[in-house]
Amino acid sequence: MQRITLAGVFLLGVAAFFFFDLGQYLTLEYLKASHERLQALYLHNRIPFITGYMGVYIAVTALSLPGAAVLTLAGGGLFGFWIGTLVVSFASTIGATLACLVARFLLRDWVQQRFGDKLVTIHAGIEKEGAFYLFTLRLVPIFPFFVINLLMGLTRMRLFTFFWVSQVGMLAGTMVYVNAGKELARIDSLAGIISPGVLFSFALLGLFPLTVKKILAWYRARYNLPPTPDDPTVP
Repeated sequence: MQRITLAGVFLLGVAAFFFFDLGQYLTLEYLKASHERLQALYLHNRIPFITGYMGVYIAVTALSLPGAAVLTLAGGGLFGFWIGTLVVSFASTIGATLACLVARFLLRDWVQQRFGDKLVTIHAGIEKEGAFYLFTLRLVPIFPFFVINLLMGLTRMRLFTFFWVSQVGMLAGTMVYVNAGKELARIDSLAGIISPGVLFSFALLGLFPLTVKKILAWYRARYNLPPTPDDPTVP
């Protein structure tokens, strides 16, 4: 019964998005044109506005619909850097966790058929590196954001682990987009937000925990040291 209810909500949400053409409100052009009006609404109704914004962001992310990047820019443009980062960070992580849950209990067969080749890589990475692998994926754009959410649903990773690792791993990217959102008038395309230098920095940051894990594993093997039970470098 729970699965049927979840399926009904998921299909209804996706159908409503496309039937009512709600995607038109999640574009950079619409955001730039409506910025002043939305800013006025926020200034007069801060808490309700933030609540509604988070609800929309969570729904879009949970249903794996397009528009998360634009919503993140909106967070920076409307709320400023610090509040925007806080709001977007939690909204995106909650939505991603719900998408992972949907994939695990509802879309398992579809995800396997659609992303089977990538799933092999994901399983191998999780088996070898554990939560470190998810952290790297959140920083290094090997797979799109929504694909990671769906594929992780087919692994044995605990949802709580998925939540907190995603929260930390997506923070750097969130801050970049939120900061860019403060300059909406100067943004012509989403592709221009992240430069090659920023992507390279993300790659280095994502590889750092894996490098540390390898060094510690080598050190233990070199000196024949047993791992501690709570050692995070042990898969």
